[in-house]
Amino acid sequence: MVILLHLLLLSVSLFLFILSRPVSAVDPITESLLSLKSEVIDDSNALGDWVLPTVEPNSSTQIHGCFWSGVKCNENSTMVVGLDLSMKNLGGVLSGNQFGGFLDLLDLNLSNNSFSGNLPPGIFNLIHLRTLDISRNNFSGQFPAGISSLENLENLDAFSNIFSGNLPSEVSKLKSLKMLNFAGSYFNGSIPSEYGFLGNLEFIHLAANSLTGKLPPELGKLKALTHMEIGYNAYEGNIPWQFGNLSELQYLDISGANLSGQIPKEIGNLTKLESLFMFRNFLDGIIPQELGRISSLQSLDLSDNILSGPIPETFSDLKKLKLLSIMYNEMTGTVPEGLAKLPGLEHLHIWSNFFNGSLPESLGRHSKIKSLDVSTNRFVAGIPPGICSGGALQRLIMFSNRFSGRVDPSISNCPSLIRVRLEDNLFSGEISLNFSKLPDIAYLDLSGNNFSGGIPADLNSATKLGYFNVSYNPDLRGTIPEKTWTILSLRNFSASNCGIYGNIPPFKECKSVSVIELSFNNLSGVIPENYNCKELMKMDLSSNKLTGQIPDRISATLKILNVSFNDISGSIPKQFWAMDSSYFSGNPKLCGPPLRACSNGLDLRSRKAQRVIWALITCGVVVLSIIAGVFVALYYYHKAQWKTVSFNELHQFKLNDILRSFDSTDPGSVRKVVLPTGITVSVKRVKWAPSKATSEFINQLGNARHKNLTRLLGFCHNKDLAYLVYDYLPNGNLSEIVNGGEKREWETKLKVVIGIARGLCYLHHDSKPAIPHGDLKGSNVVFDENMEAHLVHFGIKSLIRLHRFSSSLPSRETKEAEELRIAEKEELFKDIYNFGKLVMEVLANGRAKSVEVAANRQMKPHADGALLREVLFENDISPSNPIQVEEVKRVLEVGLLCTRIRASNRPSMQEALKLLQGQKCQESNVPEVL
Repeated sequence: MVILLHLLLLSVSLFLFILSRPVSAVDPITESLLSLKSEVIDDSNALGDWVLPTVEPNSSTQIHGCFWSGVKCNENSTMVVGLDLSMKNLGGVLSGNQFGGFLDLLDLNLSNNSFSGNLPPGIFNLIHLRTLDISRNNFSGQFPAGISSLENLENLDAFSNIFSGNLPSEVSKLKSLKMLNFAGSYFNGSIPSEYGFLGNLEFIHLAANSLTGKLPPELGKLKALTHMEIGYNAYEGNIPWQFGNLSELQYLDISGANLSGQIPKEIGNLTKLESLFMFRNFLDGIIPQELGRISSLQSLDLSDNILSGPIPETFSDLKKLKLLSIMYNEMTGTVPEGLAKLPGLEHLHIWSNFFNGSLPESLGRHSKIKSLDVSTNRFVAGIPPGICSGGALQRLIMFSNRFSGRVDPSISNCPSLIRVRLEDNLFSGEISLNFSKLPDIAYLDLSGNNFSGGIPADLNSATKLGYFNVSYNPDLRGTIPEKTWTILSLRNFSASNCGIYGNIPPFKECKSVSVIELSFNNLSGVIPENYNCKELMKMDLSSNKLTGQIPDRISATLKILNVSFNDISGSIPKQFWAMDSSYFSGNPKLCGPPLRACSNGLDLRSRKAQRVIWALITCGVVVLSIIAGVFVALYYYHKAQWKTVSFNELHQFKLNDILRSFDSTDPGSVRKVVLPTGITVSVKRVKWAPSKATSEFINQLGNARHKNLTRLLGFCHNKDLAYLVYDYLPNGNLSEIVNGGEKREWETKLKVVIGIARGLCYLHHDSKPAIPHGDLKGSNVVFDENMEAHLVHFGIKSLIRLHRFSSSLPSRETKEAEELRIAEKEELFKDIYNFGKLVMEVLANGRAKSVEVAANRQMKPHADGALLREVLFENDISPSNPIQVEEVKRVLEVGLLCTRIRASNRPSMQEALKLLQGQKCQESNVPEVL
């Protein structure tokens, strides 16, 4: 019995011991995984299952962590061979101490997270690694030494981080390497020539860094290479002819790389090449005929260079070609007939060259062409009759040529059409478009032609139409279709100077209309109430025959209402009192601010009142006569003092041509003036004090010449006022665009920002002395017919500042000179700040709140991920498009740098322009102004 009792106690003790012991001991690899987790910021709890299990593993040799997400083990779960933590919203700084526990690791993927700090060198102890992916993080500093120990590495992806310093040359020792991606950081220096000895390399991507120097010819030795992307840097020199030895190459992109010289004819040896991108460089000379030998070529983009000569006839042999873009060069000649017969051609972009002749008749008949842009050339004749034969045409862009004749009705057989731009040509006849057959048309510009026959009555059938412009077709005539405002997507309707008559249709439905331009027509009747137009911002009804009053029930969002030169009567509604008086002039029966005050309706029934009033009138007439006499005398005195100066070919303008366009005395007023010669100019009135200093400075303004500046053609002045005469640019200003509601393509926005930067860079750095703009804002950035940005009204503030100097500029040693220097330097700093604000407004599509938030962050050197994602979303850019993401990144960074609170921390405009163009930015000072 005693023995049984002892056995029972022993069994109970043994059972309790088993219950009290740990489930299992933690293996070293699991401990390393838990240590790694402890360093990671995991706000999304993506590693929530990284906890010790509650059951034993199948074997004492198995690893607990093998069952966790992102961890891959071998078949027996005895070693970790893969660790994939990609796209888990993780962050933090990694020490790398844990990686010693994963010595059998073959694949490590940390991509698409927010890890920061230096890349831990401990990773290079994983000597069995085949794949290392750290892309799309915020790793910074120099790339650490030691990577040459990864002898088995095949794929190295470090895309989109914040690395700096030189590219690691020891990568060249990784003889097994097949993929190398160091793109999208801030690496500087030149590409190591040793990279040319990576004999197994198939993919190299070094784009969007700050690389300089010459391209190493040794890269031409990479016989296995199929993909090379090294653009968006600031190299110097030519494209090495040795690149023609890359016999397996399928994709070559050297765009935006500051390269010069001619395209090597040896590129024609790359017979397996499918995509060739060399746009946005300084390449010159003719396009080599040898490129026509690349029979596999599908995409060819050589745009934005200085190429000349004709399109090679050999391009007719590129049977697989889908994209040909040679826009923005200096090319001449005609479009080869063989090019039009390419069976795969989908996109033909040759705008802004000097091409002439007619387009091939067969264009569109042999392929499903989707996009045709031949604008800003010297083409003649008409639209090719078979342009829609493929049934896929979406964009037909032909503006600013000499095309003529009727628009073939077959255009309506393109149901896929989205965007049509035929403005500034010589087209005539009726607008023979059947809008019921164009369900997707969103943008239609026919302005500046000779169309007749009126606006088609079925315009409202174009249910997706957002922009419609038929202005400056003086013989168009007809009426505005009754249901025009019912087009739900319509934002811009322009039909100025078209001879249109009749009434303005009622605004029963106009949910999205933002801009209505109907000036210089024969419209009659009253202005309809438009309180339903919740988005309306601008309505120009000037120079018509409208009567009645401005309706009280009018859109509360309206910022510009121009009813000048009509027969409008009554008082001006209060919401328009702050507008320029020119918007209401030419209506004798209209009164109230900003015009003359309205009558108070005095009681004239009593004789006494009548006598008093007549007495007042008599006195008034006498006083007015005296005042008039004084003004006449002053007028003839001042007229004798007026002087006219021309800086350009504009010799035939007279003082009266300018003065009659101004009906107020407000300095700063701006008017559009059509001279008797037919030339349209823009005139700005400013205060003036004649002196040698002002004359010297305005001569400097008049001689300023740059593609992104609006030319000052001349000016006339007396001793008090000056009228500055500028080129008139017809495509509106930046404020109208960013506040107009229509989203612009990213390429257009980037072009606008760089254009503004180039104009400012010229004023600040190429002008001697520097010229501060002084009033940089959206309304002072205007656009030509190619949407090229031009700065206008630059230097006005400096001109006014010089009024106090009766002679020439003071010498450098005087107190006055020092004060002037300080003032001008402050203006330069303000220019840079205002440029940054404009950049942020462009990025944020005019949303002031976003601009203020972004500008006030005073970011670290680089834009944070959240703000970048917000801007990408606002501009409809996919994060999977690396080139555009890097462009946005650079533009955003420039906007933030330029809006720093401390002026001395802002970059100069030279630095800002370099950053925008993907070049390295060196510290420099704001330029001297005297």
